[in-house]
Amino acid sequence: MEEGKPCKEVVSQLSAVRNASDHAMAQIVAENLQQCILEQQMAGKDTSKLINEAIELLVKSR
Repeated sequence: MEEGKPCKEVVSQLSAVRNASDHAMAQIVAENLQQCILEQQMAGKDTSKLINEAIELLVKSR
């Protein structure tokens, strides 16, 4: 906006940044969750609590 760009363009760019950030976060959570699930399964533990916690974190972040 300081550079004299139209407001619509600035909002569009901010939206793109938010979408990219959301996508990156989802990818990181998915990879981490996959690793945690594998570790829990190898230890013979139930994974349902872990999955529910991950879902809650994702819901809170939106």
